[in-house]
Amino acid sequence: MAPGTVPAPYGLRFDTGRICLDLLATRHPDERLGSVAVLRAWITGCGLVPPGTPLDHVGPSWLTAFRELRADLDPLISATLSREAPPYDLPLARVNAAARTAPPAPRARRGRDGTLVRALDGPPERAALLGAVARDAVELLTDPVARADLRQCAGDRCPVVYLDTSRGRRRRWCSSEVCGNRERAARHRRRATPPRT
Repeated sequence: MAPGTVPAPYGLRFDTGRICLDLLATRHPDERLGSVAVLRAWITGCGLVPPGTPLDHVGPSWLTAFRELRADLDPLISATLSREAPPYDLPLARVNAAARTAPPAPRARRGRDGTLVRALDGPPERAALLGAVARDAVELLTDPVARADLRQCAGDRCPVVYLDTSRGRRRRWCSSEVCGNRERAARHRRRATPPRT
């Protein structure tokens, strides 16, 4: 399963353009990382591990660690989005510390049809997956081109931040199907409702 190609279980979305932003999106519209099963689905859905990777060893401490990383990313991404220098030394230090751990090493193996597919040598460790998300955040936060493409959704009360790589950089919503449809429906209702006299 490639990120964003099939409907995500548990209402998870993988359309922000970056893994670290996909993690931030798990807060909206309410807490999405509510169980270990959801975290397992998120880890696979965002592409941190190949489909079919065993994740039976993922437990409650993983859920806590991913939520903590998300809490550290939030002020850093928010400050970057508002074009301010991040005044948050402790979250930055924790993200940098997590980024030091190498992500899981991929390997190529033959699939059922004989083509090569991506796999891991074994079940991934928590620190390695957190490291992959943290490295993605460090790359985003230190890349001037990517930083310039950061946007917050224009949808009503939607805090989702995404990377705008659309032609002309005119994307307004985190998702045309979600917030875009809501905005178009609201606009239609406003036009269709006669003004009160």
